[in-house]
Amino acid sequence: MPTGWSPTLSLAWPRINWLFVIARNSTFTYKGRAVDVKRVGRELGVRYVLEGSVRKSGGSVRVTGQMIDASTGAHVWAERYDRSSNDVFALQDEIAQSAVGAIAPSLRRAEIDRVKRKRPDSLDGYDLVLRAQMDVDSGMPERVARALMLLERAIELDPAYALTHGNAAMCHHCLFLRAGLLETNRAASIHHARSAILHGQDDAAALTLAGFSIGMDGHDRGAAFTAFEAALAISPSSALTYILGSVILGWGGEAERAIEWSERGMRLSPFDSWAFAAFDAQAMGHFLRGRYEEACRAAYKSVQANPAHSITYVQLAGALAKLGRLEEAKAAATRVLELHPTFRYSRQFAGVNCTPELAASLGDALHAAGLPE
Repeated sequence: MPTGWSPTLSLAWPRINWLFVIARNSTFTYKGRAVDVKRVGRELGVRYVLEGSVRKSGGSVRVTGQMIDASTGAHVWAERYDRSSNDVFALQDEIAQSAVGAIAPSLRRAEIDRVKRKRPDSLDGYDLVLRAQMDVDSGMPERVARALMLLERAIELDPAYALTHGNAAMCHHCLFLRAGLLETNRAASIHHARSAILHGQDDAAALTLAGFSIGMDGHDRGAAFTAFEAALAISPSSALTYILGSVILGWGGEAERAIEWSERGMRLSPFDSWAFAAFDAQAMGHFLRGRYEEACRAAYKSVQANPAHSITYVQLAGALAKLGRLEEAKAAATRVLELHPTFRYSRQFAGVNCTPELAASLGDALHAAGLPE
């Protein structure tokens, strides 16, 4: 993936395991030339081209960048960064992390769209994971069950593909919490998480998904954050790590840290497919601190980001009940049961190893909203 940055601001590319980047010396042969992006793609053997520019004015720097699909010429991503040039090294790090945090999900979506156009019988393990990805990210039992069929095919093709195991762990986590709290799903979640860690020591996404399952389903938050820290060492701009980590922090009662991690994840990837989980963590954090208006606002954002996910309405019902808005709280509770008919808050709290303080306060609010214990 060529880069066209001015040498006055050379950006170190944070590691993304699934992204192959062409060496800088090869890409600099195109510097200062008007070139056809499709031709660049053919000559370098890349699917996407990243190009950009740097302009200085006094103590300010403007960096612009755009990602182009070399096969079609279509724009995948574009952004502009206006910053002070007082500390050029801090500026390099900040823009590199911001750019990669935004580019990674954009590229993932572009790759998913590409795979959708391929014949089903031509899919390899990577393609199968991509085709399953949107269903994995939905958090909806019927969709993750469909994703699992593709992931199982991918595991047959390559049993050591860490990201496949990470996504399979996430699917079983969803089925565990939202389809009956069956021990078989919990055990499968932990099994695939351990496989993801075993085979994914250099894969930030696999380590993140594994850490989440181990923390949520294995109730081992120490091991979860060991995986998260390893993921961030590989890719400091991994928004998914901060977002999923914030959820574990929220259920664990670490209110301020949950909010901090969720906000950092959203800064890195404002339109992330897991944005609903970040807002959910914010809602829990504010709820724990008795900031029910803020909890309500965060819960509404979570619902807007993923209106088909029952847990988003759980947080909303609890915050509304604490505010004395019982009719609205009961409407949110009704939606929880429509999406998750077997929901019982005491069983849900036990499933995620909810901290006693949050379980007591949120449980009282959910009871007032009409949800069954």
